[in-house]
Amino acid sequence: MKSILSAVLYTALAFGANPTLAGTAGLEALRDGSMKKLVFATAPAAVPDIPFLDESGNEHRLSDWQGRYVAVNFWATWCAPCRKELPALDTLNREMGGDRFAVLTIAVGRNTIPAMTRLFDETGVESLPYFRDPTLALSHEMGVLGLPVTVLLDPEGREIARMTGDADWAGESARAIVAALLAGG
Repeated sequence: MKSILSAVLYTALAFGANPTLAGTAGLEALRDGSMKKLVFATAPAAVPDIPFLDESGNEHRLSDWQGRYVAVNFWATWCAPCRKELPALDTLNREMGGDRFAVLTIAVGRNTIPAMTRLFDETGVESLPYFRDPTLALSHEMGVLGLPVTVLLDPEGREIARMTGDADWAGESARAIVAALLAGG
């Protein structure tokens, strides 16, 4: 298993180091399993700079994370696939998050902090932030029509890929894609 992971990560780094392969085709080649649902944009697209809230009610915007790659996950406490996916996003954030990559989870609609805390406790989520889009303004403007939806942003804050539905974000394929993005950026 470790040799497979090493081969995947080496391939990811090779794609990232080679500008002609670092584009969409190179990243698409890294998709496997549930990550095959990840659709790369033909060109980076601007995202709205609409505020969303943290657990204290303070406003934040996606532009606050410019300068790093970001996986923005839209979810809800009542969503079974979201509940399944959150621990994998937590693992990805713990293993790869930092100055160059972050996972943001944004609960859409009427999700209370106590309900979010309870779900995170029940599923073992420890490193993900408590963000909410209670008015659905951001999720609506970003075209989130079902849950979960994860949008990958580049360091300029533009959408470069999107997935509808849950995925194994802690798996080898997801980690290889993030490693390739980081190696190329």
